[in-house]
Amino acid sequence: MPRILLVDDDPAILRLLDVNFRMEGFDVDATSHGEEALASAARQTPDVIVLDLMMPGMDGHEILRRLREEPVTANVPVLFLTARGRDDAAAGDDARYVQKPFDTVELVATVRAMVEGDAP
Repeated sequence: MPRILLVDDDPAILRLLDVNFRMEGFDVDATSHGEEALASAARQTPDVIVLDLMMPGMDGHEILRRLREEPVTANVPVLFLTARGRDDAAAGDDARYVQKPFDTVELVATVRAMVEGDAP
């Protein structure tokens, strides 16, 4: 069963994602805080991390930077959820981007492809 870590400060989005990924057979860890996300990823390495880009405190880019510094999470695929377009996002990272609002069916399919190594 693929393991996914969901990180979003919006409880409604976090719940929506949690329910949809569980229904599709994923083992889900979910949090709304950056430090908790880092601790969760270190405890049990996920196959993919779905990460809100704009969060209070530690934003998605900082979380990604810190994930990449740790050997256990350095190569975990990350998919950013963002209300901004890709052009506004920082260049040079290795994450994929999905713009909000998103289609949950397409998002699950994209994450499944990332888990299976089929994502472009």
